[in-house]
Amino acid sequence: MSFGQGGPQWDPWKPNTPQQPWDDQGGRAPQQPWGGQGAGQAPDWAALAEASETRNRRRRLLLIVGAAVATVGVGAAVAMAVVNADGNATASNKPTSDLPASADIPSATASSVPSFAPTSAPPPLDPKDFITSVKKDTAPLAPDILFPGTQLTMGERLYKKGPTGDTKNCASAAKGTLPKILTDNRCTRFLRVTYSKDGVAVTVGVAVFNSEAQATNVKTTADKKSIVESLSGGGVPTFCRAAICRSTTNSYGRYAYFTIAGFTNGKDVTTKSTAVFTTGDDLAEFAFRQIRRRGEAQASAASQ
Repeated sequence: MSFGQGGPQWDPWKPNTPQQPWDDQGGRAPQQPWGGQGAGQAPDWAALAEASETRNRRRRLLLIVGAAVATVGVGAAVAMAVVNADGNATASNKPTSDLPASADIPSATASSVPSFAPTSAPPPLDPKDFITSVKKDTAPLAPDILFPGTQLTMGERLYKKGPTGDTKNCASAAKGTLPKILTDNRCTRFLRVTYSKDGVAVTVGVAVFNSEAQATNVKTTADKKSIVESLSGGGVPTFCRAAICRSTTNSYGRYAYFTIAGFTNGKDVTTKSTAVFTTGDDLAEFAFRQIRRRGEAQASAASQ
């Protein structure tokens, strides 16, 4: 059984077909527009799709153009920063002929290396010069100045200082062949001092001359019989007058110095008398040091 035969057929899936539903009273229900459009009009799906694609293309184009503009802006900012850092954007484009000459370009090391005016400091004074010539060797001289104190320590050995002597008659303080040698070389002064330790005594004699050449000649001319006369007294008995003793001769500057060492009991010195040899060597070394210190003191005073 069918209803509404002969009337227009309504198909909801076909556009532009009239809608004729029936109400409960057998009459027609009012017609409703489709999809919000006017009666009898359906959406144009193709046009809508084309419009959407157009909008998408326009959006993509705007994004591409915006990115390009941003890139150009960043590049321009970097270029301006480089120009500002150089101080002058056109300086790098100038030819090399516009640049200052090499002589005008400051050197990197010119200000970092200090310059000093040349100095002409005098050379240090030689202490030996002051004990070589009588004209320079003017410091006071005496046995107690050259050999100060009441005792002498050399290493672990302690020597007691005894009598001293000072004379301008140099020959009177010598024995054997030494008096003539002193006289021939014009000795001007002869100083003596005696030290003793454990039964061994030594007398040190220092002869003074006007020049180094005279003192050196005495040293080279002296022989085994060129002996300084021992000096006794002040608790030191007479020694080395008849017994065999050990003697030394040397010179430094205008000074010649001698030693004679032996036993205070009159015993002869032999090659096995090590205490006598040690005592003589100690006092000869001390005499040399004192003469050298005399020169050092005068050189130091002259340099002030």
